Amino acid sequence: MIPGPFLLYLGHSDDEVGIKTSRGLAIFRTGDCVGEWRHDDCPLTLGLPLLAPAAARAAGARTLVLGIANAGGTLGEPLVRDAIAAIEAGLNVASGLHHRLRDEPRLVRAAKQAGVALFDVRDAPKDLPVGNGKPRAGNRLLTVGTDCSVGKMYATLALHAALRRRGIAADFRATGQTGILIAGAGVPLDAVVADFISGAIEMLAPARTDDGWDLIEGQGSLFHPSFAGVSTGLLHGAQPRAILLCHDPSRPHMRGLPHFRLPDLAECLAANLAVARLTSPDVLPVGVALNTVKLDEAAAHRLCADTGTALGMPCTDPFRFGADPFVDRMLQCFAPSPPPISASA
Repeated sequence: MIPGPFLLYLGHSDDEVGIKTSRGLAIFRTGDCVGEWRHDDCPLTLGLPLLAPAAARAAGARTLVLGIANAGGTLGEPLVRDAIAAIEAGLNVASGLHHRLRDEPRLVRAAKQAGVALFDVRDAPKDLPVGNGKPRAGNRLLTVGTDCSVGKMYATLALHAALRRRGIAADFRATGQTGILIAGAGVPLDAVVADFISGAIEMLAPARTDDGWDLIEGQGSLFHPSFAGVSTGLLHGAQPRAILLCHDPSRPHMRGLPHFRLPDLAECLAANLAVARLTSPDVLPVGVALNTVKLDEAAAHRLCADTGTALGMPCTDPFRFGADPFVDRMLQCFAPSPPPISASA
């Protein structure tokens, strides 16, 4: 486990989506976050106290989380300098970037001298199996998306909270750096060799014999040419009984690819169901989760209502308005097993 409390790094970031790891921790592990560290040219904030490393350490922080993402997941020179400053202030450093902290000699030397630790979150488990597609017991739901970074993790965590409020057993299965930092465990799927993606998910969400649910955080999109391979392996390995489609209606095109259009919702849903049926022939959709953060409340409700009517299934923003419509649909489609009949009955 990465020692908390955390100082969340924003650095020089100017991309709202690029700080999603820091933002996710600020929202879902609020009590473990003492402040944010950003430079004067950073226009973004998490609403936390602005603290430099020494002040954060004095306030109780134990780890700087480099909660930003960039193209390629690299450790640039400014980020390395800031990480060294945090280490010299007595903070551990955690990162989910593809460029590992342990592969930067200056960070390794500084951490050794300061007696602190480096945590690379994007390390895949060793000895992952190849997926086998054998039917396995249990309820599993996978969030899928029209694009990457549309709110699949938020929707999964909102659904997790809604199920547990109803007294239904549910486990969040993290597959990305932010989810892993929030949950404390998981598999960083984009660090897994392609042949082992489906096997990694079979391991992450094995058979379960109760009426509870494994809620598997989705990654990428079948329609994003950069990440469709990860999404395909995830669909096969998850062997989901249910899928929840996630979408950001404010997107003009695929993230990072202005030459690629976003798919139609019905088209995207049909494609995900078709791919999922290889290992889960009876998979069903349980709704559409819209990320309405850029809409006012009235417009968000109207869009959810119109989308739900058009597709004939529940549609809401589960983080903003709650995930109960999806829970209702799940209970309707997947009724719990009846109790066994006693011999005396």
